[in-house]
Amino acid sequence: GLIGCGGGGTGATHDCITSSPGMVLWSCGDLFPERVASARNGLKDLKDSIQVTDERAFVGWDAYQKVIASGVDMVILATPPAFRATHLAAAVDAGKHVFMEKPVAVDAEGIRSVFASAEKAKAKKLQIAAGTQRRHDVAYRECIKRLHDGAIGDVVAMSCYWNQGGLWMNPRQPNWSDMEWQLRNWLYFTWLSGDHIVEQHVHNMDVCNWVMKGHPLKAVGHGGRQSRTEPAYGHIFDHFAIEFEYEGGAQLHSFCRQIDGTASNVSERIVGSKGNSNANTVITGGKNWKFDGDRPNPYVEEHKHLVAAIRGGTPINEARQVAESTLTALMGRMAAYTGQEITW
Repeated sequence: GLIGCGGGGTGATHDCITSSPGMVLWSCGDLFPERVASARNGLKDLKDSIQVTDERAFVGWDAYQKVIASGVDMVILATPPAFRATHLAAAVDAGKHVFMEKPVAVDAEGIRSVFASAEKAKAKKLQIAAGTQRRHDVAYRECIKRLHDGAIGDVVAMSCYWNQGGLWMNPRQPNWSDMEWQLRNWLYFTWLSGDHIVEQHVHNMDVCNWVMKGHPLKAVGHGGRQSRTEPAYGHIFDHFAIEFEYEGGAQLHSFCRQIDGTASNVSERIVGSKGNSNANTVITGGKNWKFDGDRPNPYVEEHKHLVAAIRGGTPINEARQVAESTLTALMGRMAAYTGQEITW
């Protein structure tokens, strides 16, 4: 079942069905009827794998409950992040396996809910995968295994970046309420997206937490709304710069930006006592290494690994790790919003 029928949810469904034989989309739901229609139309190329009937295409605030109750084995959670924790809890309570997009909450209370759902899913032997696709990328997996084995010595510092131009925006229509305007432009409201440091930059922070086998303890930083100032863009910032500190003193310098006309950089850099790495294809200075081999699409691989787990393979429960990475980003956001040191 698909909950959240926008571009992200439609793409995740396509990846899920093509990842493994025998997968069928049985039901779908969204707040907006045209989103449900566009998802069903956009997945037509999958033919017999799309078995959504009009009776199993749900619209409205309770669509997620109806999808969960429609007889599905697993659900894809792809609504705006504000709703993720609630939808995850409902799916786990109903005994469903889950693929959920990142981030998984927009505030600390949502994170605590995800932590609880992670434990409940473990007790029920339910499988959960998250949309942090780098965790399923063969290059990242091979490289970070070498880092954990000491290829660059002790990690002493890291940098990570998600710097790019602006994203989409839907101009407000006269017939839209405040709620509809914000939902249709969810990227630009902290209560819906978490701000772009959470919604987007969480990917890079997740890699750094993976390298460190844990989360940072505190953060200081700044950010602002310098370029994207029009009311059409809600109230989120357009740039952040955060310094995180991990146990043992290793620091992460984190930078993200959404400003048109600026240089793009989406990457990580790991500095060790004996060498350096970009965390996925290259290690230099210590035990030199360069990735060389097939690199399957990680957006498909994450679903392949989840389906294999559901069908009896190696269990997967990524809920806590993605929640910790989301909370890392939230800690950075609050450090920038308040100007204070924020602790875990």
